[in-house]
Amino acid sequence: MKVSKWFFVIMIVSFLKPQISFGVSEISQEFLKFAKKSEVFDWMVGVRRKIHENPELGYQEFETSKVIREELDKLGISYKHPIAVTGVVGFLGSGEPPFVALRADMDALSIQEMVEWKHKSKVPGKMHACGHDGHVTMLLGAAKILKSHSHLLKGTVVLVFQPAEEGGGGAKQVVDSGSLENVKAIFGLHVFPQPPLGQVFSKSGAILAGSGVFEAVITGKGGHAAIPHHSIDPILAASNVVVSLQHLVSRETDPLDSQVVTVAKFHGGGAFNVIPDSVTIGGTFRAFSKQSFMQLKQRIEEVIVGQASVHRCNASVTFGSKDKPFFPATINHEGLHKFFQEIAGDVLGVDNVKEMLPLTGAEDFSFYQEIIPGDFSCKVPWSNSGFGETSTC
Repeated sequence: MKVSKWFFVIMIVSFLKPQISFGVSEISQEFLKFAKKSEVFDWMVGVRRKIHENPELGYQEFETSKVIREELDKLGISYKHPIAVTGVVGFLGSGEPPFVALRADMDALSIQEMVEWKHKSKVPGKMHACGHDGHVTMLLGAAKILKSHSHLLKGTVVLVFQPAEEGGGGAKQVVDSGSLENVKAIFGLHVFPQPPLGQVFSKSGAILAGSGVFEAVITGKGGHAAIPHHSIDPILAASNVVVSLQHLVSRETDPLDSQVVTVAKFHGGGAFNVIPDSVTIGGTFRAFSKQSFMQLKQRIEEVIVGQASVHRCNASVTFGSKDKPFFPATINHEGLHKFFQEIAGDVLGVDNVKEMLPLTGAEDFSFYQEIIPGDFSCKVPWSNSGFGETSTC
């Protein structure tokens, strides 16, 4: 976390470097010196633990939002609230262009924290398993450092504390609120457990897949298991649907165009000897381009309806919802990615700036990138050898 907070800051100030008289290395050393102050580090640890102990799900981050606003008030940073129910958007600098945004997501996950330690989640069934407590703390740390060096800013930094990244599409709600008008560029990061401390991983172009969810109800005719010929078995139909959906990737997709279809929900019947009237299945699909994504969506519906019909069943298919919108692919802007590499190389050393392969996970940071040049290129290490690591994002 100590590296992450000032790395964020150096990127922002360096983004304005044509307008200031300091070199990147000079700025780096100044911010690193400030970030190493024990009072700054201890403050950040305290904030992070407070948020970690009190996790809140998407659009329910009321106490987290309160903590953020209290800290911004102490720093003398103005903000707008509420944005997208619980979100906070702060403003730091001259109030004039250029406007550059930094984003942190705030929500937790519906997961029970199993680790026994003093600062574990105090809320049963909820925890910050994806590190968003760290993201919020990093952005507050960046705000503190930037405020202390506001004389270096020749523009405005927009601090985006966003709700509901975990499937709720909070970024889209922030965009729709109009809070990011006139923003020239936006930067985001995500903690990542695997890399060694001090390394960052990134790439230009598509870095994370677009994703969507689907659900289908396959309806037949129920009956007794002893006389299946008197029924129309939706379980058999649904089973063939699951198998056929996998052919979309193995036989209809270019092997060089990564796509994923996963059926993760299969509900039907409640007795050992009764064929149900209907079965509900659901899952997710992912692709790295809008064209591939929409083609996959079309074929998923065709396969489900067609296979149901082959087995004398009917099928209705729905995609997404207000609570689970489609996420576009996260595609890093080429120019901003090059800028990131230059700054990361100066701060961490070029050997610690690594190229990464695309991941089929999804991120709603992509909604910002649809309207603003953006870079989601800083996957900062987040691990603790004392507790081990898990992958829950």
